[in-house]
Amino acid sequence: MADKLSLETLESWLWESANILRGSIDSSDFKNYIFGLLFLKRYNDVFDERVAKLMNDESLSYGDAQEEVEDKWGKFPISARWFDLISRTENIGEALDKAFATIEANNPELQHVLTATQYGDKRVLADATLQRLLRHFNQYKLGNDDLYKADMLGDAYEYLIKQFADDAGKKGGEFYTPKAVVQLVVELIDPQPGHSVYDPTCGSGGMLVESAHHVSGLPNGTLMGKPNVLLYGQEKNLGTWAIAKLNLYLHNMHAAIERGDTLVEPKHLDGDYLKTFDRVIANPPFSAKSWWTPLELSNENEQENGKKAKAPNYKQVSDPYGRLVYGIPPRGYADLAFAQHMLASLKADGRMGVILPHGVLFRSGEEGKIREGLLFGTDAASGNQPGDLIEAIVGLPSALFYNTGIPACVLILNKQKPAALKGKVIIIDASRDYLEGKAQNSLRVEDITRIVSTHKAAFEQQVEVESYCRVVTLDEIRSNDGNLNIARYIDNGETEESIDVAATLAQLAELDEEEAQIDVRLSGYLVELGLLEAEA
Repeated sequence: MADKLSLETLESWLWESANILRGSIDSSDFKNYIFGLLFLKRYNDVFDERVAKLMNDESLSYGDAQEEVEDKWGKFPISARWFDLISRTENIGEALDKAFATIEANNPELQHVLTATQYGDKRVLADATLQRLLRHFNQYKLGNDDLYKADMLGDAYEYLIKQFADDAGKKGGEFYTPKAVVQLVVELIDPQPGHSVYDPTCGSGGMLVESAHHVSGLPNGTLMGKPNVLLYGQEKNLGTWAIAKLNLYLHNMHAAIERGDTLVEPKHLDGDYLKTFDRVIANPPFSAKSWWTPLELSNENEQENGKKAKAPNYKQVSDPYGRLVYGIPPRGYADLAFAQHMLASLKADGRMGVILPHGVLFRSGEEGKIREGLLFGTDAASGNQPGDLIEAIVGLPSALFYNTGIPACVLILNKQKPAALKGKVIIIDASRDYLEGKAQNSLRVEDITRIVSTHKAAFEQQVEVESYCRVVTLDEIRSNDGNLNIARYIDNGETEESIDVAATLAQLAELDEEEAQIDVRLSGYLVELGLLEAEA
């Protein structure tokens, strides 16, 4: 074994663990079991590493060194230790469940994270399968001194999340945003050292991790060896929330990640009000339906009582946090509900980036009113909400995401646009720059660089690029009735081939004549073969 475990070796080793599980459980559940064991092995190896260091540096006995580490980590009984677990031949799943519960009990930050997956059901995972899995994980050590860099395990973790998204199809796509898209949005909102960053639909935590990496690369971007940034998130799905907690933990990053429905029950509060942040970033589920849970539950109760259920009236949404000030989106499109939550969670000088389907740019009805409010503000009757909040719109290529082939866009909202950009919106059509894949396209490094540099030039000096970027005035947008469809503002430079109607009709006539001649010859052959009677 090499002195330092490379990322490539680590990735392939972890991916091989999935092959051990194939046939036992659904591929969309691989991540839960593998990530738990990955964490447990890492936890054990770092514990042993610290014990060994104390024994070496301070000449302590094994027992004294272990006791000192446990004083900081909490009790770590033999039954939860790797060497005990790998020696077992039966009831391995139950022993793993107890080990995870023990670690949780001594680490409040990990409460409910490790026990979200249960290993003890032998109908799901037999002892023989778990024994193979533990032996596989025993091949390498995962202490800090064994890895190329301390948070390399987090990078491998992200790689596996992507692989599981590939393997599980749509199920995987529910919690994974391609890393290149995450990098793009982070670059566009540009979080700075000392900032707070919040993701209200954080999934597996990729946007928070990338925000921290971005800040770390800036002057004064680290503090005591960690990214100089405060990270916050919320995730509705229990399993995905647990993955996010582990992802940040394995990256050696701290984040306050809460669990729950962000729209109905936001968890990051200052008293009775929403907590606000310097940067807010998200890739909410596209056009989520039935997004206001209390109304849906009320509707279900009516059905149970024998009454004919009506579609819930979304005008009755009661939001105690005052987020839906520009309007209440329709039942089938939660996109602008998430966007308004993010806006309400922004500080007075904050900036946000959100990935949304193109429909939010042009759909009419209530969504059109919300869009107009963000652009032009609202009148006194609607509460005098400020407008001119949209800084930029970036149209992305199609088929970038796992769970949909439709093209998306990035909306950048800014509560404190610079004077030169007031009354204007940057519109970028980046839909033609990508690497084409069989099932999924991807953004290349040069595509991200072009978008970010173009946005910066437009932001600072209102520089435009023909067929790619325009700085559009609100007056022009108003003349288009608030429609933000990118094609209305940017000619992509592609000229359609002109059609000569007369020539085309003549060509069709020639083809008809050729077809008639072929039919005659075919009929002759059939007559010769006795398969068709000759015409009289």
